[in-house]
Amino acid sequence: MPTSSTTDFAIIGGGIVGLATALDLQTRHPKAKITLLEKEQNPALHQTGRNSGVIHAGVYYAPGSLKARFCALGVKATRAFCAEHAIPTHICGKLIVATDASELARMVTLESRARANGIEIERLTAEEAKRLEPNITTTGALLSPSTGIVDFAVVALKMSEIFTRCGGEIRLNTRVTGGDETAQGVTLHTSQGVLSAGKAVFCAGLHADRMARRFGADINFRIIPFRGDYFAIQNQPDDLVQHLIYPVPDPERPFLGVHLTRKMNGGFTVGPSAVLAGAREGYGRFSLNPADLGSALSYAGFWKLLARNARSAVDELGSSLSKQRYLKKVQKYCARITLADLAPYKSGVRAQAVTPDGKIIDDFLFVDTRHSLHVCNAPSPAATSAIPIARHITDRLLGDSRP
Repeated sequence: MPTSSTTDFAIIGGGIVGLATALDLQTRHPKAKITLLEKEQNPALHQTGRNSGVIHAGVYYAPGSLKARFCALGVKATRAFCAEHAIPTHICGKLIVATDASELARMVTLESRARANGIEIERLTAEEAKRLEPNITTTGALLSPSTGIVDFAVVALKMSEIFTRCGGEIRLNTRVTGGDETAQGVTLHTSQGVLSAGKAVFCAGLHADRMARRFGADINFRIIPFRGDYFAIQNQPDDLVQHLIYPVPDPERPFLGVHLTRKMNGGFTVGPSAVLAGAREGYGRFSLNPADLGSALSYAGFWKLLARNARSAVDELGSSLSKQRYLKKVQKYCARITLADLAPYKSGVRAQAVTPDGKIIDDFLFVDTRHSLHVCNAPSPAATSAIPIARHITDRLLGDSRP
């Protein structure tokens, strides 16, 4: 590996958004030299490889938001990409189930939002939902038939394969340790030497705020890492459910809640929970990085977020510490699952951008500098939306689009 090199475009981060961006740039500018830097030994080891694997239809997102727009485009683009490259998907549909009168009322509001987004949605009575899913307890449900599942790590690895085959370069085990933006471009100091780029795209995920600040982007948020614990379901039949099963989200809580998800390799998982992680890449319950934890605990925005969501935070912490409390969330809509059915499964950590006043940034966020674009916030449905996000980044990086 040379100690100093140059490239036309540098992509920092080998998750699905970074890889989709690299591939889009390489496809649209085949003569350009494009270099992707990934600090791990393989791509897609963090958020891309540690999520529920759901191809979201776009039911939840505010009409007109980037989430709503990119998710609608992303469903089609993801399914087309997978079909073209023989990547297995399963469009199993999703039931969003209400279990009491208050959830029924919120379900109607959610239905209106889905229709405003142009999402195919159907309201079901308790009897209709029971006929579809005999093992589910519900007082009514919404059916999203276009929701599906895929292994996004497989999608990302296929993108990396095509990118390199088309002439792109991926440098693994290459951590960005510093650098700056100059009048001519971007200088990246890495664990493998210095890379000078004409333009750079930072898809740094859990480290997005640190990269943005280091390279001069004007930002007003901090990444707070939330660990999501999952369990695999054992001892249950293969036909436990046919659809993905989601609770009706509580508007007073910042996350969607524990859901029952089919997996591409068979079986089911439930999750995720949402508790403060002790490290930005801390997947174990006792994982600790003092700098990461200190970054969260020293941030006023975190404490304001906690105060605003105190009841939810206490509940999530309790569920994280107690399998019995976690199980109650699952049994609310699937009573036949027992404590003995909950088996260990890999956790994930989501990068959540939080403002100084304690508000969660609830949409995708891109910040430009003279020669760079920073993907500052890319929560769910970023994996579903990766291909249209990449197109947007390429357009914006080259000055063609700036909504």
